[in-house]
Amino acid sequence: MKSFSYVRPSDVDTAIAAVAADPAGSYLGGGTNLVDLMKLGVAAPGLLVDVSGLPLTEVTPTPEGGLSVGANVRNSDLAAHPLVRARYPALSQALLAGASGQLRNAATTGGNLLQRTRCLYFQDVGKPCNKREPGTGCPAREGVHRDLAVLGHSAHCVATHPSDMAVALAALDAVVRLRGPDESERTVPVTDFHRLPGDSPERDTVIEHGELITAVELPAPAPGRSAYRKARDRASYAFALVSVAAALDVRGGAVRSARLAFGGLAHKPWRARAAEEALVGAEATEESFGRAADAELSAAEPLRDNAFKVELARNLAVRVLASLAAPGGPDAPAAGPAPGTRPPGPNSGS
Repeated sequence: MKSFSYVRPSDVDTAIAAVAADPAGSYLGGGTNLVDLMKLGVAAPGLLVDVSGLPLTEVTPTPEGGLSVGANVRNSDLAAHPLVRARYPALSQALLAGASGQLRNAATTGGNLLQRTRCLYFQDVGKPCNKREPGTGCPAREGVHRDLAVLGHSAHCVATHPSDMAVALAALDAVVRLRGPDESERTVPVTDFHRLPGDSPERDTVIEHGELITAVELPAPAPGRSAYRKARDRASYAFALVSVAAALDVRGGAVRSARLAFGGLAHKPWRARAAEEALVGAEATEESFGRAADAELSAAEPLRDNAFKVELARNLAVRVLASLAAPGGPDAPAAGPAPGTRPPGPNSGS
């Protein structure tokens, strides 16, 4: 690990000014991804600006009926929050499907959105990688790519985005609130926050240097139900092969509204707009759900070893949508600790 400078500002604008003034500056929140990348030699910030102590730790109702989630809210706290469990179950389920309890106690909302791919070539500085070193190539295309993208990839990168939380936020129409130098502020829909690789896979998001995530805002819950499911190689501590977040409103046996997002298939959470269009007005049957999934996944371009992801995504989407449409509701188990309780373990990390 290379040497670096470290500061811990007490307010948001001082933190932003410090990073904006240093091209090699980087924010440090929970550190569950960045510190690992520094140990591997993938990331080498010259300045770490620790934002974990900033007062961005509240989950508050908005006047419009939604929720504002501070960027420093820990994943475990957000998953267990009574309003999240009651009104946005897909988000709580997604958070609890990610990582271990210890990591969820350290990871933050803002940091979760900014985590980088777990592609083996990106994490190995002895291998070429366009995301790590633009212009060196993407050996994953012909190499180990079983876990990688089937949608939206390019000749330059086939990496996938690893977050579970971001997939649920994409399906729930959440927006990211950013604050930049000179006290500038803007909001970006989660669906637009992450980028597809194109010719510049080194850029994961639309965030500009110096901008800081201050909050994620959820709109008022839409009618109907929501759920999140994740298919992975083992029951815990594994990133998604495919995940599905869905919100569905069924009236009189027909779909009134639908929101659907996939994880594990692309360089970003994949909002399934074609599937949603096919679902609205359709009968709430497995046949309709399958046709909608096919409409979305017809654009898939699997590589040699990951074509199974297309069928897996279709089947998982049908299962999730069918569970939401069933009179008894989703077939998922309860999403974690009872409302008002806190998971055991440490409540902060660096």
